[in-house]
Amino acid sequence: MTFWKSAGLAAFLLLSLSAAAPPAEEASWRARAARVTITRDDWGIAHVRGERDADAVFGAIYAQAEDDFPRIEANLLTALGRMAEAEGERALWQDLRQRLYIDPQTLQADYRRSPAWLRDLMDAWAAGLNHYLATHPDVRPRVLTRFEPWMALSFTEGSIGGDIERADLRQLAAFYDGQGPRSARAAPPGPYEERRASNGIAIAPGLTRDGHALLLINPHTSFFFRSELGMESGEGLHAYGASTWGQFFIYQGFNERVGWMHTSSGVDSVDEFAVAIARRGRRLFYRYGQALRPIRTQRVTLRVRQPDGRLAARSFTTYATHHGPIVRAEGERWVALALMNRPVPALQQSWLRTKARDFASYMRVAALQANSSNDTIYADADGHIAYLHPQFVPVRDDRFDYRGLVDGSDPATDWRGLTPLSALPEVRDPRTDWLYNANDAPWRAAGPDSPRQDAFPRYMDMAGANPRGDHVTTVLGRARALNAEGLRRIAFGTWLPFFERATADLDRAWANLPRTDPRRARLERPVALLRAWDKRWSADSEATTVASFWGEEMWALAGRQRPPHGNMWEAMNAFSDADRLATFTRAVDRLEREWGSWRVRWGEVNRFQRNDGAIVQTFADARPSIPVPFASARWGTLASFASRAWPGTRRWYGTSGNSFVAVVEFGPRLRAWAVTAGGESGNPASPHFNDQAGRYASGNLRPVYFYRADLAGHIARTYHPGQ
Repeated sequence: MTFWKSAGLAAFLLLSLSAAAPPAEEASWRARAARVTITRDDWGIAHVRGERDADAVFGAIYAQAEDDFPRIEANLLTALGRMAEAEGERALWQDLRQRLYIDPQTLQADYRRSPAWLRDLMDAWAAGLNHYLATHPDVRPRVLTRFEPWMALSFTEGSIGGDIERADLRQLAAFYDGQGPRSARAAPPGPYEERRASNGIAIAPGLTRDGHALLLINPHTSFFFRSELGMESGEGLHAYGASTWGQFFIYQGFNERVGWMHTSSGVDSVDEFAVAIARRGRRLFYRYGQALRPIRTQRVTLRVRQPDGRLAARSFTTYATHHGPIVRAEGERWVALALMNRPVPALQQSWLRTKARDFASYMRVAALQANSSNDTIYADADGHIAYLHPQFVPVRDDRFDYRGLVDGSDPATDWRGLTPLSALPEVRDPRTDWLYNANDAPWRAAGPDSPRQDAFPRYMDMAGANPRGDHVTTVLGRARALNAEGLRRIAFGTWLPFFERATADLDRAWANLPRTDPRRARLERPVALLRAWDKRWSADSEATTVASFWGEEMWALAGRQRPPHGNMWEAMNAFSDADRLATFTRAVDRLEREWGSWRVRWGEVNRFQRNDGAIVQTFADARPSIPVPFASARWGTLASFASRAWPGTRRWYGTSGNSFVAVVEFGPRLRAWAVTAGGESGNPASPHFNDQAGRYASGNLRPVYFYRADLAGHIARTYHPGQ
């Protein structure tokens, strides 16, 4: 139930006060800035050095703000449940969903209870952002004119998206839309979205030419989602990698001794519990076993930007069971969503892993069990490699299928603590000397040395297999004497294994058409092109274009046909011949309609374009762009470029896929190579806005300047924050 009221000025200046900082506070920022040095290399990447860890945090977030303050603010508005203050009504339900779990007063109390060292880091984080705003009066935040240390606890895990996004916004709105929760019903399910993908590969010394462990770091996220950054302090910090805008830790990266790559996991750590509701007078209860328990209620007030610029308040009464907040209705039952909500341990784990020195210390950090959604591919200078499952995995009764709704009124369905680390799937130092994850199940993570699926509960994985797993297990099974360049070539391998079977099935379906069927002549040449194709992408390949257009048609059909919780690739492999021919015909028709011919080189279609600094970019065929040879990860390529046509365009422009790629070699002296989509800066006027685009499209990684000696001859500027 909701109500609106006009926003008076006094009521809304409490959380983001636009006022000059006290002189003593500004002096403290300047004093800290004097202890921090930022060195920009010839790619615009910041190498931050501070006397203490907190100084490095101050400098790192300041450097991030220099590069792309709008993305920092956008991420924090999302995390705090305040995006509607900038975006208006269209962000209302997103904010409400966030505020079901994120409460400012609770986060403030969490901050006060945090260890002193963590409070120091949060204090430095807020000070760095506030110092940036104080020294850049031309910057006009949309909402957040002052940052408070506790706000860092709203954004503690660096994944794109998060567990909370499992709550469907349409269903949430249907429940809390002001008509009263008893009349709400679930909205229809949304269309299937391609899973955000990533690859991690670790190679043990025994499979390398020089006897050094190797690590591939290859997140597939929306472009420009993270900053590339180096952080160093006099307290032992020396880390480099990808840091999500607005966070003060390296999310995917390495230090001199240890490297870590996170991939979105298929583990089930988010569950929906349906409960029967009873009303006793004016109070609400839910049935639990033989008893009735009271529904917990809380008042949440959101601020919403109006078309005339004013802020209005909208208040909601929200509901929760012991499982978690109510996010929708299913018939007469209400549905609570249970997920990890441990901001202090999560922030501790995200930071402390960057300072781990070996596998034992990394696992001591993992024991905080505040990673719910990411598999980890690990390698270190001692030659160890490992696959680690997410550590936050609730223990459940495996009789129940937690992929869908479970009966929250049955106490047997409750979460029963967390799975001990020793009971999770894990691979350490396999005899194969390689391991990987590509957002698939861990059951073939290291070939024959992988965990056995039948040894674990069903909820340990919901993803199953995918074509990237086929690709990487095939090439790693054949690999010998790898070096960093060999691993880079694997990361940019051109094979699209999904189409091996798909094109053979299509060829058979076409051959079985009656000779009188007009599709025999219509499709003969396109089918022959795919039959002769080597199933490898390239910018000059016409077959890659035909296959990609066909793939789009198949993906859309599979999304409609697949059973609940079904695997998309299994659904496509199960197509009837009629489905294969119909989707292929639509693809050929579309190519001829949009391009005038079904024979078009892939590089003419598939393009990278960065023409403005907007978070949601506008694409145009008339503006400069460059060809990208690799295709969507859906079809099994490790190097991913998720593209499509946009309003007013014929060409396909990418917005996600390879976003940061790094190859790390843990020798006596660490070496690494990397590339970032586009460039480091979000400012179109910067020379580093798009200076890596060519390297990105060609897979030409540049050397990482990890040590200060590496920077010699590559320094563009050295300064203190605020200079």
